[in-house]
Formats: sequence, C-alpha cells, structure tokens
Amino acid sequence: MPNKSRKNTFYIAVRPIFTAIFKLLYRPTIIGKEYIPTEGAYVLAGNHIHALDPILVDVCTKRIVRTLAKSELFDGAFGWFFRKANCISVDLDAKKNPEALQSAIDALNEGYLVNVSPEAARNLEDTLLPFKPGAVYMSKKTNVKVIPYAIYGEYKLFKKGLTIKFSKPVSYVENSVEEANDLLYKTITNLRKELKDKTTL
Repeated sequence: MPNKSRKNTFYIAVRPIFTAIFKLLYRPTIIGKEYIPTEGAYVLAGNHIHALDPILVDVCTKRIVRTLAKSELFDGAFGWFFRKANCISVDLDAKKNPEALQSAIDALNEGYLVNVSPEAARNLEDTLLPFKPGAVYMSKKTNVKVIPYAIYGEYKLFKKGLTIKFSKPVSYVENSVEEANDLLYKTITNLRKELKDKTTL
C-alpha cells in the first residue's frame, strides 16, 4: 500500500486554498455529502456541466479524490497541475481507454475515491448524454459501490444558484454492465430532475 500522504503532497497542500476560494466565489449548495464515507474506495459518478465540476466534487469531502480528466488537459500549459493533482488521463477520442481504466482500478484498489463523468463531455441540455460504461465497469471490477451525484445551476461569481446532490452508495454487483449503466443513468437523471424542480418552484 503506497503512502498516500507522500504521494499526494501537492494535492493535500493546495486543496484547502482551492476549497476556500471556490466556496467564496461560487457559494455552492451541497446536499447529501454525508453519503461519502470517510474511508474506503468508491466511484463518484455524475453529470458534467462545467470545467470546474471536479473542483466542486472535491470541496464536498476532505478525502483525496482521483478524477478522470481528458488527455488534452495534460498537454496544455497547466498539464503539470493535473499531473501533480494525480488526475487520471483519458483519451476521449479513443473507443477504449485500457490504461486509464486500469489506473482508475488501481486507485480504487488503493482505497481512493475515483470521480468519473460518464457523459465524457460537458452538457447543458435537459437530457443527459448517453453514458459510457467505464464507471460501472470499474465498480464491478473492484467490487466497490458507486455514489451517484447530480449538478444543477450556474457558476456565477458571488451568487448562489449552483447545487450538487449526492445519493446513497449503490452496488451493481448483481447487474450486468449494460443494466448497471442504465440504472446509473436513470439515478442521475432523477437527481438532476429533483434539483431542477426544486429550483423552478
């Protein structure tokens, strides 16, 4: 078992700063963060509306979160940041990402939280994009539960209106990958609808 503190020194050092700044700037409403256990491996899976979504997820827990991020981010000017933060690179143009999948599975086997956006792209439409099965596959492969979440609202500076809601951890051990993916899609769709309905009341 690797020394997590040593492996994530940069992440641990900067996260309190990012958390304080993020909450000051966007004032998010966080619902259900108690569903994220204080220890143990879990897959966090939710919809994707903005580039800052991974930071929003991070500020909901004091635990280390390993996020799957598109490979282009690692090649840009801030590539060093994503590597230091121990994000997992994913090639969104490839049909399969065996290296990314294995890295995520390794992280789960080490007891981390792994954050995945099954839509694999930002989406502001009312209907979610079709889900890629990576989240449920890595969950079944490692026998860990998935914690679904939904994000709704807008990232407006110094204004409320951004909400994230987590649901209870779910086990998909008894389901096929296809069934599990459909169930996860429905769960996140319903979470998002709850947030939308609450906002429009």
